Amino acid sequence: MKHDAIGLLEVSSIARGYEILDVVLKAADVELMSARSICSGKFMVVVAGQVSEVQAAIAQGSESAKGVLIEELVIPNIHPDVFLAIGGSINLNPEDMGALGVLETFSVASIVEAADAAAKTSDGKLFRVHLAMAVGGKGFLMINGDLSSVRASIDVATSAAAKRGMVVSKVVIASPRKELFKEYI
Repeated sequence: MKHDAIGLLEVSSIARGYEILDVVLKAADVELMSARSICSGKFMVVVAGQVSEVQAAIAQGSESAKGVLIEELVIPNIHPDVFLAIGGSINLNPEDMGALGVLETFSVASIVEAADAAAKTSDGKLFRVHLAMAVGGKGFLMINGDLSSVRASIDVATSAAAKRGMVVSKVVIASPRKELFKEYI
């Protein structure tokens, strides 16, 4: 099934998170990408599907999440590389590494928005989007390519995350050692 949109809810209660997950999945024909407790005792739900289905599911989930909703997001017409990067299924050739760009944000929604913006507007290769686990509820993305493309990608991604006030840090490493990529190949 081709996905056109991604939707996300982050809530402050794990127990309520499971209840909200059930509401989201019953509300529309969406595919569950991830649902789990995340750092600081929060719960995250990420779904994918057709734009109208994702919008309906997230709207119902958001309504159900009153009192515990931290953040919600729907990105219609999302770049397909974002799904691949979240799933960790983008392969890089270790002999063909260029520059490395990393953006870190305070929230899951902001890193997904940043990843989509970068994938749509620059030539850097988005290869990793990490959502919240073992990083204090934060997110980060990684981009590879020639130095100017990576810089442009990180700048676009940072601008997107800055709209929510969620940027923690960004780096561009011009000639990283190959060992930096071992964990992600």
